[in-house]
Amino acid sequence: MPMLVGTSGWQYAHWRDVLYPAGMPQRVWLERFTECFETVENNNAFYRLPSREVFAGWRERTPLGFVMAVKASRYLTHIKRLKEPEEPVDRLMNAAGGLGDKLGPILVQLPPTLQVDVERLTRCLRRFPTGVRVAVEPRHPSWWTDEVRDVLVRHGAALCWTDRLGRPLTPLWRTAGWGYLRFHEGAATPWPEYGDQALRSWVRRLTETWDDGADAYVYFNNDPGGAAVRDAARFAEFVRQAGRRVSRTPALATH
Repeated sequence: MPMLVGTSGWQYAHWRDVLYPAGMPQRVWLERFTECFETVENNNAFYRLPSREVFAGWRERTPLGFVMAVKASRYLTHIKRLKEPEEPVDRLMNAAGGLGDKLGPILVQLPPTLQVDVERLTRCLRRFPTGVRVAVEPRHPSWWTDEVRDVLVRHGAALCWTDRLGRPLTPLWRTAGWGYLRFHEGAATPWPEYGDQALRSWVRRLTETWDDGADAYVYFNNDPGGAAVRDAARFAEFVRQAGRRVSRTPALATH
């Protein structure tokens, strides 16, 4: 599989004239998105978990081979804080299962205030069905321990690598046979775009860690002003320049 590069969400009004032509109705934005990208990270599921029928509708509207990663509901991560995860995980997977074979990894983003709790993490990861890929994004520094790394490895879960302002926010652990990287905010102008040097550095980190046969999912979460769309396209070009295969991205002017 080529490196999969996309954005965190697609329903942004400020992407008009960037990805969506003026006058294009919002009801066909997903179809337009899939003409330009082969993957997306569904962020909306974090705020309000869609029904299985809605996920099934997205499956039907997207082309063969399209991959949708899903951000776990905040009920699991921010309200329950991974405590008693069985019911929230089951509900999440029952709904997201509507995507069928287009379901990508589940992103479990932890609250910045949630300190390390190996028991809760283990119980949560154990609940996901076999074969479902889970990426975990801790955001408190207490999580960077050998014990946490071992739990991720044991469950085949990927540590979600993250960037803000061109700097890694996490250790660059390889905890699974596949990788997951999120870009939150670049340091270039105009805000929140990324500069070429930062993007090339991440291409190097990914290609040094995973060979061309491994799956790697890369999502740009810096959506304001369409920065994510432009950065994803430039990132993909740098991947190609590095001699690696990469998924479809749009041909866009830089600004």
